[in-house]
Amino acid sequence: MGSARDDGSGQKGFAPWGQASVRKAKRQVIFKRAEQYVNEYSKKEREEIRLKRAAKASGDFYVPAQPKVYFVVRIKGINNIAPKPRKILQLLRLLQINNGVFVKVTKATTQMLLLIEPYITYGEPNLKSVRELIYKRGYGKINKQRIPLSSNAVIEGALGQYGIISIEDIVHEISTVGPHFKQVSNFLWPFKLSNPLGGSKVRKFRTFIEGGELGKREYFINDLVRKMK
Repeated sequence: MGSARDDGSGQKGFAPWGQASVRKAKRQVIFKRAEQYVNEYSKKEREEIRLKRAAKASGDFYVPAQPKVYFVVRIKGINNIAPKPRKILQLLRLLQINNGVFVKVTKATTQMLLLIEPYITYGEPNLKSVRELIYKRGYGKINKQRIPLSSNAVIEGALGQYGIISIEDIVHEISTVGPHFKQVSNFLWPFKLSNPLGGSKVRKFRTFIEGGELGKREYFINDLVRKMK
């Protein structure tokens, strides 16, 4: 126990040794979770490699699991947008060109994305993209202010009630679409990305499968994220 001291109010308090112990315990929890996440990611990667090899050995095609999360980037549209697409863009917080957000894949969100395909591109981000976006471009929304994720204390203050106390917890919740995905994605300020390195394609406003930039691009979204960091 810490030594007794006078706090100026005439009452005895204790030196903040207890606070130091709490901080140490939190660091240990964060470190242990990070190890668990690494093991979880590695296990998933090994299992996917095993399934691909098994499919190849049996002469079948490997069909990956359906994506659980999309990264959506707005690349077009300021004027002359119909009311319904405009509302969806506002709902997803894609208010400016080069804004990006994580969206949980559901039947409802898939239909929404189809309605705004003329203004966005999207696909399935891998773990590397999720981590790099959050570490390098991540900001939180606290009291309607854009706050850098400069310390775990910032994260715990906003998301601690959900057990989210570190930046690796955020990465894990987004990449695995955890039970508090909605709270974490709403906490994250929409990502402000740069124009792609090397510029956009000549046919930018055609769909991706037509050689342009718009619409669904599946795992090729990761190439775009690299160019827009």
